[in-house]
Amino acid sequence: MTFIIRPMVTEKMNRLTDKEKKYGFIVKPQANKMQIKAEIESLYKVSVTGISTMRYAGKNKSRYTRAGFTKGRTNAYKKAVVTLKDGDVIDFYSNI
Repeated sequence: MTFIIRPMVTEKMNRLTDKEKKYGFIVKPQANKMQIKAEIESLYKVSVTGISTMRYAGKNKSRYTRAGFTKGRTNAYKKAVVTLKDGDVIDFYSNI
């Protein structure tokens, strides 16, 4: 079973990657740190030294459009920030 949904490629995560060798991933909510570590090490062939996980709740959003007042909700998700061993690098852009 795969636990990683997608990597996070944002400006904030790029700064963390450049400074501290940390990479962000959106993972399934039921995934724990050991499962995330094992999957990242097998997928990217790197050594993981630390993992931080965060849960984000979905938020209610509303806006006024031409069609009228629209209500919605953003998705809830779990984020994992992974620290790699010195010298290891993950290249997200290699297979584009």
